[in-house]
Amino acid sequence: MDPKWNEDLPIYRQLRDRVVAMILEGVLGDGDALPSVRNVAAEYRLNPLTVLKGYQELVDEGLVEKKRGRGMFVTDGAHKQLLKDERLRFIEKEWPQVVATIQRLGLEADQLLRQVKAKKPSKPGGKDD
Repeated sequence: MDPKWNEDLPIYRQLRDRVVAMILEGVLGDGDALPSVRNVAAEYRLNPLTVLKGYQELVDEGLVEKKRGRGMFVTDGAHKQLLKDERLRFIEKEWPQVVATIQRLGLEADQLLRQVKAKKPSKPGGKDD
């Protein structure tokens, strides 16, 4: 996790978002243990209650489960659910802004796709899809 904190958002929320990113990126998989509240608090010099509040949001969302005496673990299907939720959020919240910017700049879809393909890294072995 990145030790830098944005002053515009509460730290517990940023911590929650970082765990979500770790799940989406595959750093944490279904059934994996989250770092302990104590370890995160000590490593990032945070109040343990702040860490616990961030973790509790994940529990409330059903992405993480508490196992008494053992810690907190990523729930089965968390990655799939997050991907679904993040895609929906992107389509409903971010995509309309992207479309508005594309229109404002007078860009064309084929032009954008060519740009993306030109910057796309090739796959190992030099083979592309």
